[in-house]
Amino acid sequence: MANTQDPQGNHDPAGSTQMFRAFVDEGPQDGARQQASSGPRLGLLVGVVAAVAVVVAVAWLALK
Repeated sequence: MANTQDPQGNHDPAGSTQMFRAFVDEGPQDGARQQASSGPRLGLLVGVVAAVAVVVAVAWLALK
């Protein structure tokens, strides 16, 4: 990629700032993309709840 400069005049030899801005400015274009991103969050929440339940069960058995 060609050498670029950001608006402040700083040299960006890899052009990574320009690529990052293009990525950030793209954003979701429809509701389907937003709905798909909620899937991993839901899975993470279920995983955390399951991990807490396992810790509570182990502690309960240890103190019984």
